Amino acid sequence: MRIGEVIGKLTLSECHPSLVGARWAIAVPLTLDEIDNHTPGQSEPFVVFDELMAHEDARIAISEGAEAAAPFHPDTKPIDAYNAAILDQIEVINPNS
Repeated sequence: MRIGEVIGKLTLSECHPSLVGARWAIAVPLTLDEIDNHTPGQSEPFVVFDELMAHEDARIAISEGAEAAAPFHPDTKPIDAYNAAILDQIEVINPNS
């Protein structure tokens, strides 16, 4: 699971029948330094299936791969990233201190 920041949303003109009516967010994965310093992500953005309706600038927990489709079992959906949670607060604890 990764932490990312929502930077926008995406609208599809055509999609797989199992995804009709779905909402898609565009998110940037965050590094530990970006999370700790509250700075914007510098990585390449990617698309996330978003049933939780995260707003722009929200920090979210993202599951990927087979785990992204797990919430829909036994149904299958062709998704590779899923918004598992909207994070209200993130506390970073430095193990070296």
